[in-house]
Amino acid sequence: MTADIPAVLVADDQRDVRDALRLLLKSGGYEVHCVESPAAALEAASAGRFAAALIDLNYTRDTTSGEEGLALLAALRELDAELPVIVMTANAQYHLSQRESEWAGASCFLTKPFSPASLLSAVRRLIPNTGASPDPKS
Repeated sequence: MTADIPAVLVADDQRDVRDALRLLLKSGGYEVHCVESPAAALEAASAGRFAAALIDLNYTRDTTSGEEGLALLAALRELDAELPVIVMTANAQYHLSQRESEWAGASCFLTKPFSPASLLSAVRRLIPNTGASPDPKS
């Protein structure tokens, strides 16, 4: 990871979501590392230093409990209690998921689909003084 460019870890089981987030965050001036599972996210977080993480709540097909993402959030908190973590979900049980995520230590909660501007705004708010250039299109 490049020392002067903030690195963001993205964990989502859907390839199209990872690809879209990679493009969006790169356009915002961030280095992006994408993984598809909680295990891969923990491996990456253990091996590298990230300025923030964006994680999904559900990784197993047809799962909507959010347990996988909440367990990942707790494990990330154990590795680095100061790491800003944005939790994302398309789960219809939005209010329950948001409340549980906040109790578990999430820095921010976004419901899919979200606007590119709202995501970049959240990341910039959580990674202060990074020097990441704003995206002129957002």
